[in-house]
Amino acid sequence: MKYALVTGACINTGVDIVKKFLSEGYGVVFTGRKQEAVEQAELAYRKDFPQSEVYGYAIDSLIDERTVDEAAVDALFAWLDEKGIFAETLVLNAADQGLNQELFKNPLTDFMKVINTNVTWNFCLSEHAAARMRQQGGGNIVFVNSNTAYRAIPNRVAYVSSKGGQLGLMRALAMDLGQYNIRVNAVLPGMIKTDRWEKNPEFYASVPSRFTPIGDVAVGADIADYVFYFAAHARNTTGAELTVDGGNTIQLYPIIK
Repeated sequence: MKYALVTGACINTGVDIVKKFLSEGYGVVFTGRKQEAVEQAELAYRKDFPQSEVYGYAIDSLIDERTVDEAAVDALFAWLDEKGIFAETLVLNAADQGLNQELFKNPLTDFMKVINTNVTWNFCLSEHAAARMRQQGGGNIVFVNSNTAYRAIPNRVAYVSSKGGQLGLMRALAMDLGQYNIRVNAVLPGMIKTDRWEKNPEFYASVPSRFTPIGDVAVGADIADYVFYFAAHARNTTGAELTVDGGNTIQLYPIIK
């Protein structure tokens, strides 16, 4: 059985990614920050996919704002090795959204926290996963990035910076790992209809990024489909980006109707 390791998969898009891989016959190990949330998500996955192999693992990215928890990553992969699970696919979905970070107001450690989670921690996970992929003859890594890597949004300087840096990391890993038959690619969502959409309908009714050229906004399953495409079908593709934002990135400004 092929296995995928999916980070940040207790809510929203991460859930759809796990369900996509399970529906395609993969075994899945998923992570979340809180033990209780991980346990609840695992029960839900097992209920929906009773014949599938699915395991949850609680892990946080940082010890503090300045320090990535490398020991926790060591422990995660030691646990996988102990269970005899080789994650052929690593999906890096977890992220610090870096909300409400304003210039001149937030301390530097707020910026560091986002960069360390979205870039440094993902590098640490990638290096550990790639070491096993190299031993096994190949594999693939998929970053769930963002179209904000190219189009900035207000008061999100750390998040936007991290997503731009993450694309650089993706390309560098693709270059260095290609010789080991390890592919590295990125899916760049725009706005997604997550639980935030449902909790704040008045805001999302008029937010400019909902007015896409194709007139629709992605749901989590859309992102999951393209993650799976890179994992299972893009045999000769590495270092690539696939934007899933209804065309938002191509327009100079939204046509609000």
